[in-house]
Amino acid sequence: MTDSRAATPAATPADIHRASRNTIGDAVARSAARNGSRPALAFGDRLWTFTELELASNRLAHRLTGLGLNKGDRVAAYGRNSDAYLLLWLACTKAGLIHVPVNYALVHQELAYILSQSGCHALFADTDLQPQVDAVQQDLNIAIAGSLHGGGNPDVLAMARAPGEDSPPTLELTDTDVVQILYTSGTTSDPKGAMHTHRSLLTEYGACQYHLDIRADDRSLAALPLYHSAQMHVFTMPMLLTGGYSRLIHTPTPEAILSLLAEERLNAFFAPPTVWISLLRHPAFDEDRLRHMTKLYYGASIMPAQVVDELGRRLPDAGLYNCYGQSEIAPLATVLLPDEHGARPTSAGRPLNTVLTRIVDPLTGQDCPPGEPGEIVHRSPQLMVGYWDKPEATEDAFRDGWFHSGDLGYRDEAGYLYVVDRIKDVVNTGGVLVASRDVEDVLYRHDAVAEVAVIGVPDDKWIEAICAVVVVKDGHPEDAESLLTHARANLAPFKVPKHIRFVPQLPKNTAGKLLKRKLRETFAPLDTND
Repeated sequence: MTDSRAATPAATPADIHRASRNTIGDAVARSAARNGSRPALAFGDRLWTFTELELASNRLAHRLTGLGLNKGDRVAAYGRNSDAYLLLWLACTKAGLIHVPVNYALVHQELAYILSQSGCHALFADTDLQPQVDAVQQDLNIAIAGSLHGGGNPDVLAMARAPGEDSPPTLELTDTDVVQILYTSGTTSDPKGAMHTHRSLLTEYGACQYHLDIRADDRSLAALPLYHSAQMHVFTMPMLLTGGYSRLIHTPTPEAILSLLAEERLNAFFAPPTVWISLLRHPAFDEDRLRHMTKLYYGASIMPAQVVDELGRRLPDAGLYNCYGQSEIAPLATVLLPDEHGARPTSAGRPLNTVLTRIVDPLTGQDCPPGEPGEIVHRSPQLMVGYWDKPEATEDAFRDGWFHSGDLGYRDEAGYLYVVDRIKDVVNTGGVLVASRDVEDVLYRHDAVAEVAVIGVPDDKWIEAICAVVVVKDGHPEDAESLLTHARANLAPFKVPKHIRFVPQLPKNTAGKLLKRKLRETFAPLDTND
């Protein structure tokens, strides 16, 4: 008998590496092989199966490299949600390119900063954003400029759908390659680009699948922007790799969200607190039409306790999941599970099985005892490998071998985390530190309050004075004295706001995140004698 292996060349190190490689593109290919013709994604009137997404993203990856893009080149995506947006991301993971999601609300200097700081080689944008691109492109060295869908050449959707080579690209990739630069919100002077690898994101995807109970029979609404790490990396990608279905929409209006959840019987939905509040206050919120929902996810900022309670009362058969984290950790770090809400409704839960978390004194770095606030720090394979081209910021973030989140929190005796505030949002009034959340939670219990944000404004006497910026519910008067009476009855005197200001709406970014920076800019000139 002859040995058939005799004619087979010996395996090379490259063969061994390829057989065991684990990139995001490899994970997508495995999901397509397992789920095949099942529906994976719908956008508008287009429905994509798992196999179709796999083949289309392969074709697009080949065409991107055919445009002259090479491994490590940065590719910016500047647009609202679409299937083309997701396809561009998937293609970048397969072509060795670094995806740079850009908030579609950015214009002028903010847009130019991210494109320039990341050194983008290519930019693909929505056609209605072309004027913003034209305004900055002449000052930037971007080799390739195209559209995401419905535009001129090169167009992402057209390249993905046109016949062509649809096998996975053959190039050398490793799971430690940087695959995306996620820019922070820019609450400080300039946004920082968190560099994520295939490994950091895949580790986080697996943790999300497990801790958030993501299943192949889930039908999820993806309404928040895909440029935001929570929508893309906590929900859409884990759903895709699990075999679940995602209904993607262009613009998350309350009417569209409530209509789709009810009419298409979508059982899972993530939104930040501001969006959940807008849904609960909307006249189209009908508990009977939403009783099929089983998973209500919230996060991206602190949810007022009163809103958690209302959501649980109005949809009692659905499980509530509180998701806490930040872009630098891919972004999920802790979860409060449905069966944990009853005893600890204001907790952010416990760390994922891939995250180690401590609460430390910001000055000494020593562990804080239970109940004592300190800075939240993490160790995890989900963490970024650094900030793009900002070595000093990277060194500052990873002091003493831990990632410093910039968030203030504490743990209870059982190890559950409570997020008090962003450290920069804590108000120093008369030398006493007050967490804005403490004041907000009390004001939310007033019948007239629809939304409230508490900030510190400069004050000659108090260093900072507590200012509550309030949106009242329809039909209620703007009664500052009533709010102050309520606050005095429920807060220590030093926590009672010195100022109440009424606004028609609170400033938020396109992901629904409250922009307290904008409020501080608006109300900092307050008359301190007011």
